[in-house]
Amino acid sequence: MVGRTIQARDAPEAATLIGRGKVEEIAASISAGAAGTVIFDHDLSPTQQRNLENALNCKIIDRTQLILDIFASRARTREGRLQVELAQLNYMLPRLTGKGAAMSRLGGGIGTRGPGETQLETDRRRIARRIKRISNDLENVRTGRALHRRRRAAVPLATLALAGYTNAGKSTLFNRLTEAGVLADARLFATLDPTVRPLVLPSRRRVLLSDTVGFIRNLPTTLVKAFRATLEEVNEAALILHVIDASSPAAPDHAAHVFKVLSEIGASAIPQLLVLNKIDRLPDGSLDAESMGRRLLSGDAGAQSRTVAISGLTGTGIDRLLGLIDELLPADPVRETTLTLDAGDGATLALLHEFGRVLDVRYDGDSCQVRAQIPQSLEQRLGRR
Repeated sequence: MVGRTIQARDAPEAATLIGRGKVEEIAASISAGAAGTVIFDHDLSPTQQRNLENALNCKIIDRTQLILDIFASRARTREGRLQVELAQLNYMLPRLTGKGAAMSRLGGGIGTRGPGETQLETDRRRIARRIKRISNDLENVRTGRALHRRRRAAVPLATLALAGYTNAGKSTLFNRLTEAGVLADARLFATLDPTVRPLVLPSRRRVLLSDTVGFIRNLPTTLVKAFRATLEEVNEAALILHVIDASSPAAPDHAAHVFKVLSEIGASAIPQLLVLNKIDRLPDGSLDAESMGRRLLSGDAGAQSRTVAISGLTGTGIDRLLGLIDELLPADPVRETTLTLDAGDGATLALLHEFGRVLDVRYDGDSCQVRAQIPQSLEQRLGRR
């Protein structure tokens, strides 16, 4: 990085955001340091970006474009790539520029039909078609996710969602709890595609845990819209594990931004458990979780949330975390029961193995008796058959 500068103004300048004097100062810095790109930690309008490129004679990247570039490098699945491409196209569409008749397919003049369709118009129409196609594909993804959720709801399993500021340690905690082996990296937005894995609680209840994309301050609206299918995993959760980097000086601000995003996507009413992560980075390795929780929740609607201090890296506090999850989730006690099934009903037997603990199976002609420990909700569902 060649340099960094901060501009303080009462209001943004319409033409360049930062004003003519600051533009000249940056131009001098570019000449002295031979910089090829200027990144703004602020959204630029298409006009501002064009004016800055002309004045500074270099590539200009604003906050949203930088985030989109990072997202594009992180996306691995088809869904993730579609979501990023949709956000990029929506960002690009109002920023297309052309030179009018100079880009026409047909020349103007006496005896001709005049300027024809410009390349700019062609590009806009092509991008609009691509946006529509991607939106349809993502709607299919959304429909598929809804179908998966309905199937999961058919077997009553509570879903937990990990949410939090980017780089708070969600994926490390996810791996610690589920042994999923998903990518856990200190890079921003290392996780784009949600992963769902089963988790067994101390009460021997089984739940589903979902790892989601990290939030940031001023999350661009285009990203919230593009990642709607992913964020719906949070909306469907019975409990949100709000992971916070307790070692970060900016933890209160990060928590406030996450509360804001959860509110924007309609998830603010879902119960939250504040998970103060990375206590292994604190000087004494400990933390007054309740006190910090009260500070983080000050003035927030979720002021009744519980708090737990853990280290996803070392495993400190994980038992306490699992106990609190068990306590906060709606009661679904495990019961021992005996069921009589058709000998060929392998689907129900597999269900019992997957969501309970099969203790004994005895076959008698065309039927079999299964003694198992299963959640009460599953027992009730099987009894209604």
